[in-house]
Amino acid sequence: MLGKKLRDTRRHRKLTLRAVAQSAGVSEGHLSKVENDKVAPSLPVLHRVASVLGINLARLFEDGAAPPDVIARAGGRPVIALDPLRQGRGVTLERVIAYSAENDLQCNIHIMDPGGASDGQISHEGEEVGIVLEGEIELLLEQEVHRLRTGDTFHFRSERAHGYRNAGSGRARIFWVNTPPTF
Repeated sequence: MLGKKLRDTRRHRKLTLRAVAQSAGVSEGHLSKVENDKVAPSLPVLHRVASVLGINLARLFEDGAAPPDVIARAGGRPVIALDPLRQGRGVTLERVIAYSAENDLQCNIHIMDPGGASDGQISHEGEEVGIVLEGEIELLLEQEVHRLRTGDTFHFRSERAHGYRNAGSGRARIFWVNTPPTF
């Protein structure tokens, strides 16, 4: 399904497989396999391809449901499992604000199993802020490694390459906000 959405978007924008692959820094063969759902892309690759296509990553995961309500009840918010993309790395995103093309903010709770981590570092326009709700994480900002615990907060420009990992032995949860929405 993910591959089909990428292929349909690329075709709608009248872009060739080669042009998108070159701009995203991946081989044409790899992108073809991704579009045909024969291989799962890493999150950084998916982020670059979506950027080339001019779409928000969230568009690739939306289910076409009705517009979001003003209130999202506990236990009723959508959860996006990143495991299929990241080969079982143990990260899920609980949407605090449902995706909408009109949103200026994106808010998720990143839930990481022990050993869970982002798949490398990404960078994009905007800024990000968050608070560690539970556990211990390492926030990677370019070459810097910042260890954060429950209650610690962060803020940085999204143009800085960034990633994270669960640095503790239990589950970690981060309330993460960024603007503009990227995933």
